[in-house]
Amino acid sequence: MFRWVLLFVLIVPALEIGILIWAGGVIGPWWVVFLILLTGIIGAWLAKQQGLDTLNRARQSMSYGQLPHEQIFDGICILIGAVVLLTPGFITDAIGFLLLLPFTRGPIKLWLQKVLKTMMDKGTITIFRR
Repeated sequence: MFRWVLLFVLIVPALEIGILIWAGGVIGPWWVVFLILLTGIIGAWLAKQQGLDTLNRARQSMSYGQLPHEQIFDGICILIGAVVLLTPGFITDAIGFLLLLPFTRGPIKLWLQKVLKTMMDKGTITIFRR
């Protein structure tokens, strides 16, 4: 897992810089700046909307006495998506929007649950219950 994070931290910024330079040459630097600002604004709005919706669904689940496990994974995806959208670049924006949109977040949540279950089975991560 650590090596994937390391690769992400090293490779993605280099790719982002290359794409930003290429896009600046194709559409112009001011349009690139405009697109970065626009995706940031739309991403912040979408993160707020999705976060509030997830929080309301979690409250509703808890009021019925149910554990809001789906909403917890939604919240994790929304948080990661919002943070990734803060970094300028088109690759990170695409990843951020994939994590924020509910219909694309579903498969990512299933993958995240599988990874977490595998880590728990291997003993890599331990979750304590009271």
